[in-house]
Amino acid sequence: MDPFTHALASYTLKRAAFPRVPRFTTTAMLVAGTISDLDLLSAYFGPSAFLTFYRTYCHSLLAALLFSLLVTLPFLLRRRGPTEIQTSPLPVFLAVLAATVLHLLMDVCQSAGVELLWPISARRFALDWVAHLDLWILGILLAGILLPTLSGLVSEEIGAKSKGPRGKVGASIALATMILYIVLRFVLHGNALAAMESRTYRGETPRKVAAFAESGSPFRWHGIVETESALHEVEIEVGPAAAPFDPDTAVTSYKPEPSSALDAARDTAVARRFFQVARFPKATVEKTREGFKVTVRDFPYARDASSGWRVEALIGTDPSGKMRSQELAWDRGSQQPR
Repeated sequence: MDPFTHALASYTLKRAAFPRVPRFTTTAMLVAGTISDLDLLSAYFGPSAFLTFYRTYCHSLLAALLFSLLVTLPFLLRRRGPTEIQTSPLPVFLAVLAATVLHLLMDVCQSAGVELLWPISARRFALDWVAHLDLWILGILLAGILLPTLSGLVSEEIGAKSKGPRGKVGASIALATMILYIVLRFVLHGNALAAMESRTYRGETPRKVAAFAESGSPFRWHGIVETESALHEVEIEVGPAAAPFDPDTAVTSYKPEPSSALDAARDTAVARRFFQVARFPKATVEKTREGFKVTVRDFPYARDASSGWRVEALIGTDPSGKMRSQELAWDRGSQQPR
C-alpha cells in the first residue's frame, strides 16, 4: 500500500481504538504506520540493494516490534509540564504497535509480498487481494476522517454538544467497512482463481495461477496462468453480472527452448536471488557475438513496467554455455530512481 493510505489508516485506527491517549500518540502512530516504507529508499542505491531491502527486513514482525519501541522512546524521554497528568507509556506503546502491525497486514493483502517472519524465514507472504493503490480503500478512509470532521464543524455552529471523542464513530465505521471490503475482495479473488484453474490454455492445463487486483473495480482481475510451455495473461471479471470467462482471449508468451546457456543462467547467484522475489520469472535467450545473453524478468514485464521500479537479471555466457557475466539491472522499460 502507498504511504499516504498507510498514514490515513493509522490516523483512522487512532480515532477508532485509541481516542483518549495523549496527543503525542497521534504523531507517534502516523510515524509508526509509515516508517516501514523507508525501504523504498534502497532503490537509490541500485537494483541489487532494492531487491535485497524492499519489502524484506523493514516489513517483518521483528522490525514492527523494534520500530514501535523506537517511536515510543521519545515519549518516555520528553519533559512533562508541571500540570500535565502522568500517563503510563504502555497505552502509547500498544497504540504505536497496532499502527505498525496494521501496516504489515495491509501490505500482506497485496501482491508484492513481505517477509513477515524474517530472520527466521525468507518466505514472502502475498495474498493478492487488493491493489498497491486501492481507490476504494483510499475513499473509505478519507470518508471516515473528513465526514465526521465536517459534521463536527456544523454541530459547533449550531451549538450542539459532542458526545464522546470526536471522530470515533466515523473512524470505527470506516475500519469496519474496510475490513468488509477486503473480505469481499478475498471471496472474489477465490472465484477468479477457480475460473482460471478450471480451463485449458492452448491445449495445456494450468500448473500455477494468480489473480491480481485492479484498483478501480473489485470485480475485475488480471490473471497469469503458467502451463508447461507458456505463460498466459488474462483479464477476468467475476460477480453476478460478469461475462463468462473465455481462455482463448489469453495473451500467450512461450518459454524459451532448453539450452546450455539457459541452464547456466539459472544456476547463477544473480538468478537465484531474482527467483526468490519473482512470482512468474521468464527468461529470454539472445545470441550475441560472444555467445548468449539471458535476460530474466518477472512476468508480465510489459503490463505495468512504467508504473514502478522493476529489476531484471542479465547473464552472459560463451557459446558453450559457460557463464561470462552476471548482474542485476533496472528494467529498461520501467521507471528508474533519479
